[in-house]
Amino acid sequence: MKSRESLVRLKEFQVTEKRRQLQQLQMMMAEFERMSKELESQIAIEEKKSGISDVSHFAYPTFAKAARQRSDNLQTSIRELKVQQDAAELALEEAEAEFSKAAALEERDGQRARA
Repeated sequence: MKSRESLVRLKEFQVTEKRRQLQQLQMMMAEFERMSKELESQIAIEEKKSGISDVSHFAYPTFAKAARQRSDNLQTSIRELKVQQDAAELALEEAEAEFSKAAALEERDGQRARA
């Protein structure tokens, strides 16, 4: 009986940990999105100030070029985090299924013991 209870606690802990990991990924993605939008805004301001919006132009602002590169890097990171998020969601579903199964077994054992 004790081993079932500890198994249920372990599965519950795993579910909680998977949820926490998923939340962290989502928070990172949201932060990267915010940073990217802020960079895009700064790029637009810099392009407007210089009057040059063609990236290949020889006089294109250096700051805008660097900010564009950082924004592109953030977008790449967001795409990579999305892949990790999909994997984390799948792992969470599996952990929740294992937890439900373990909880059902413990409940069934508890009912047998009472009967």
